[in-house]
Order: sequence, then structure tokens, then C-alpha cells
Amino acid sequence: MGERMRLGAPFWRLFSSSTGSNLSDGVLTAALPLVAASLTRDPLLISLVASLAFLPWLLFAIPAGALVDRIDRRRAMQLANLLRALVLLALAATLAAGLASIWLLYVAAFVLGVAETVYDNAARAMLPRVVRRDQLERGNSLLATAESITNLFLGAPLGALLFAAAAVAPLGVAVVLYLAAAVLIVTVRGRFRPERAAPTTLAADIREGLAWLLRHRILRSLVVVTGLGALASSLGNGIAVLLALEVLELDEAGFGVLLALAGAGGVLGALVSPALTRLLGRTAAMGVSGTAFGASLAAVGLWPQPLVVLVAWPLGTMFVSAFNVQIMSVRQVLIPDALFGRVQGAYRTVLWGGIPIGTAAGGLLAGWLGVPAVYVIGGAIGMLAGLGTWIVLARHRDAIAAAFRADDEAHGDGGDAASGPGAADPA
Repeated sequence: MGERMRLGAPFWRLFSSSTGSNLSDGVLTAALPLVAASLTRDPLLISLVASLAFLPWLLFAIPAGALVDRIDRRRAMQLANLLRALVLLALAATLAAGLASIWLLYVAAFVLGVAETVYDNAARAMLPRVVRRDQLERGNSLLATAESITNLFLGAPLGALLFAAAAVAPLGVAVVLYLAAAVLIVTVRGRFRPERAAPTTLAADIREGLAWLLRHRILRSLVVVTGLGALASSLGNGIAVLLALEVLELDEAGFGVLLALAGAGGVLGALVSPALTRLLGRTAAMGVSGTAFGASLAAVGLWPQPLVVLVAWPLGTMFVSAFNVQIMSVRQVLIPDALFGRVQGAYRTVLWGGIPIGTAAGGLLAGWLGVPAVYVIGGAIGMLAGLGTWIVLARHRDAIAAAFRADDEAHGDGGDAASGPGAADPA
């Protein structure tokens, strides 16, 4: 059993490259806003840095996915990180020379975001090529855990400390990490260019991916219910600071503790996700995770007391993190390798497209009904989304189980990864 579950050298090289890249992302999470604050104190101008870093996910997730389906995914990850390193080098040079401006920072944030859409789509598409299908959830769990740790606990504090020493220091460290990740990814052995029957245009590829997603009954239904869950989660995102400071009457340090606990919940959820699936079966595990997330969110609004929120909030992030690992594994076995990038891009466009809408709606509702009510509404929507997910998975239990049992030869040579059919994974 232990030998069968061994992930193998290709996975660990992918893991190492991804972890280095995520650590760099975490450093920039703190460093870029600090650079912005050193250039201007206008809150709107500073907030636009994060908005422009996010905007490429709405504009380019599908084209980036189509591109990833046309080229070697390993090379796509390498080139994306090389581009990010080049952008940061240029930004660091302008800072050192005293030539930086907020507008230049906007351009850098946007280009970094574009590179991220390519990198993330390629990384998700590569995983099924380096592990067997019965190992997907464990692989996704380890990748999600490393991402949470490097972004929340290591990268952001490191970025702030480095910036305090010198404004260019975090940018320099991020450059080194991106370059190291670019070198590591090319050491992964295997074939990572999707097989294509005939040459096509990029526009035709995008149309094919969208049409495939719309025709697929399981994923078409899942994108609706999980999009509803993402909307529920985003309702409270923009007003979390008001919940902490005004409703719970915490100070800034207390808000930091709340965020740290939420991060810990996310790490724990990613770690326990495979065990939860083995214990309950895939359908029940995902249904419980989605519904319990909604219940945790509702508890925050129904009992807005510090002790309740400091427990319910991390529980919510734990359940949503577990669900994210589970749903990614399902998508990876249902979407054909040749279509994965563009279908995944379309899927994420729907999910991420609802986030700014939900955040704005949460602010409007808070002004009308009060902050706690927003979390009650979000929790109710989240529970409905969790139950909807449960129903969709139950209806298609056999098809999903069959996809996890499919012979691994169907998705290519995994290099050093163990070969042979995946074990039956309970649905």
C-alpha cells in the first residue's frame, strides 16, 4: 500500500517548483502594497494594485487555458516565471534609481497577473500527468497545503520584513525564487504537450473548450453550484475588517489573529481532505464540506461574539479548503487532457467573475442590513450551494467513480510516477 501511494520524483519536482513560486507570490502579497504606499497615500490608488493583479483572471483565464492546451505545459510554467522575474527586475531597477511611479506599478501588477493565469492553468493541467488518478487528491492536498503555508505564514511576513530593510529587497528575493522555480520545473521528466488531432486556431480552441463545458452535464451543473458557493464566500470578504473592528470590537492585532487562524484552518482543511474522502466517500465528503462551510459562515452572523467567530471562521476556511482540493480532483479526472487548460480557464472565469460582484454586494448589504446580516445571508447561500453540490454528485456518483478508476495510461506517461490503473476511489 505504501509503495502504491508513493508519489514519485516527477511530483516532488513539480511540488518544489510550485512551492518556490508560491513563496514568491506570498512575498509580493505584502511587498507590492507597501511599494504602492511608498509612492502614494491615496487609498483608491493603492487598492488598484490588487485589482489590476486580479483583473487578468477575468480577462485572460480562458485564452491562457487555450494557450496551455497548445504547448508544453512544463515550458509554459517556466516561461511564465521567467516573465515574472523580468518584470520584477525592471521594477526593482526603477525603484533603486528613484524613477518608480504608481502607474508603472500598475503595469507590473497587471503583467504579473497575466503570467499567473498561464502558470496556474499549466500547473493544474500537469498534475494528472505526474500522478495516478487515485493519487490526485493527495497530490492536490499537498500542493494546496504548501500554497497556504507559503502565502499566508511565510511569504507575506517575509515580504514585509524585507521591505523594512530595503524597498528593493523583497523584489530581489522574489526574482530569485521565480528563477529557481523556472529551473526546477524543467527537471520534471515526461510528456506534457497535449496530443492534438489537427492544427487549429486559438479562437477555435476557445470555442471548443466552452462548448465542451456547456455540453458536460456534471461539470455544467457543478460550475453553477460552486459559483454560487464562491459568491456566498465573497459577500463577507470586503467587510471582514469591519466585522473585526466594529462588531467584535477587536483591535488591529486581534484582526491579525483572526486572519492567522483562518489561514491555519485553510492549511488543516487541505491536509485532512484525502482522509475525509476515504472516511465518508467522495459524495458525502464534498457535500459535508460545502454545507458545513455555509453553516460556519452563518454562525458568524448569528452569534457575532469574539469566541464564536474565532472558532467558526477557521472552521469555515477549513471546510472550504477541503472542498477545493476535492473539487479540483474531480475536474482533473473528468476533463480530457487535451482540453484541460481552456475548460479549467472557463470554469475559473465563472468562479472568479462572481467574486467582485459578491464583494460589492456585501458592502451594499452591510450598509442596509448591518454587517452580521451579510454573513447570515452568505451562510444561507453557502448551505444551499453545498446541498446542490451534494445532489449533483449523488446523481452522477457512478460516472465520477468510473472516471477515478480509469486506466492511467489514458492520460500519458508520468515519467517516474508509478504506472498502472488507479485504485477505486469511493464516490
